[in-house]
Amino acid sequence: MPEHDFRSQRLYVEPELCAGASVTLPPEQAHYVAHVIRLAVGETILLFNGRDGEWRARRVAGGKRDVVLEVEAQVRRQPAPTLLEYAFAPLKHARLDYMVQKAVEMGAGILSPVITRHTQVTRVNGERMRANVIEAAEQCGILAIPEVREPQPLARWLAALPADRLLVFCDEAAPAADPLAPLRAQPEAAASVLIGPEGGFAPDERALIAPRAVILSLGPRILRADTAAVAALALVEAARGAHADSQAETK
Repeated sequence: MPEHDFRSQRLYVEPELCAGASVTLPPEQAHYVAHVIRLAVGETILLFNGRDGEWRARRVAGGKRDVVLEVEAQVRRQPAPTLLEYAFAPLKHARLDYMVQKAVEMGAGILSPVITRHTQVTRVNGERMRANVIEAAEQCGILAIPEVREPQPLARWLAALPADRLLVFCDEAAPAADPLAPLRAQPEAAASVLIGPEGGFAPDERALIAPRAVILSLGPRILRADTAAVAALALVEAARGAHADSQAETK
């Protein structure tokens, strides 16, 4: 398969993708294609749906309101889902949008909001989170759409965590040390990265997390939760390899 095409526009669509398929875009996407990126009849765009890989499609019909695309050829196979989970205390609107987008860019395949003692926001708009996930995937060449899970209390999330899953706990109270060393010492199992709220974890929450976690320091400075997300996921990727939790292409 060819290398990733960084110059072409990419669009997430719901229908199945295969050679010869016809895709009629819904109104919002039709407006975007016709009036924002101004794709003319005869020009091509890359399509993906999170299941069938990436395909080149050509605009074959449509006026100002209707856009019809004909799928021509697959350009990238679908990779296996990424097993890296990012668990986080939800933030308010714009900062949550930013954090979700960056987590997707950094390789998270599962996004799990967890409610802690000091969580700022207890209600999460799942549709808005998924829209940010798709936008990040479109912009960054990601084909496997990360799963967005329903919020749940920290204790319930911990209880459901599989015993063989590596839990990475980023604790501002941990002594500053080389954060890569403990990660490199772990087997390359599926991993969950846990980031707390702005106010940190309560003492009883720390006591619940610590016995089964690899505890990391993100440095001597107190980081905002959205910054900590990028730092923590970057450390995990660096220590375990960019593809530790993602296997070969599937189709």
